[in-house]
Amino acid sequence: MITDEVAWLYRTLGDRGLIVGSSGNVSGRIADGMIITPSGGAPEDAVGLVHAGMDGTVLSGDGTPSSEWALHAAVYRVCPEARFVVHTHADACTALACLNRPLPAFHYMVLQFGGNEVRCAPYVTFGTGALAMHAEKAIAGHSACLLANHGMIVCAETPQATLTRAILLETLCRQYLLACSVGEPRLLTPEEMAAARERFKTYGPRHTP
Repeated sequence: MITDEVAWLYRTLGDRGLIVGSSGNVSGRIADGMIITPSGGAPEDAVGLVHAGMDGTVLSGDGTPSSEWALHAAVYRVCPEARFVVHTHADACTALACLNRPLPAFHYMVLQFGGNEVRCAPYVTFGTGALAMHAEKAIAGHSACLLANHGMIVCAETPQATLTRAILLETLCRQYLLACSVGEPRLLTPEEMAAARERFKTYGPRHTP
């Protein structure tokens, strides 16, 4: 049941330290909108999930959807394969976003988000339509983006895959910042990233019909 999946993802992100207090939100797509964490909620509670339309209208219950509901709706618009969206203020992601810089091709695992870099959307006030618009552009064709002076977004088809992507993005941002602290990281060339992308086609366990 998607309500249980959203609650599990929310709690697990809290347990992993990727969401602290009310500084993050989670949603799951359903036929007529989304199930989203409430405004001011915290992962240790994971209660009061709100059934809302993609326009923010509460469709059932009496809760208030996260102030970032428009951000989630924008990701669902531009990422039709996404069934879950996570927005957090995880430390390393937010630190890099506060530099107003994308996560570049310093490591081939950046490809796991759909391109040669994870873009950074420009800063605008949280919870606004303008932020949703900028995020939509930044995440288009990808499964993650940074939000300048704010945090990050990831999306995926399952709660487990969404959690994995959130952890990977935080890990890569931390590694990039560590590398930057001692020098200028060497970035992989487009040709090297293309070779890694090709190699990923045969990476992982085989699936037999």
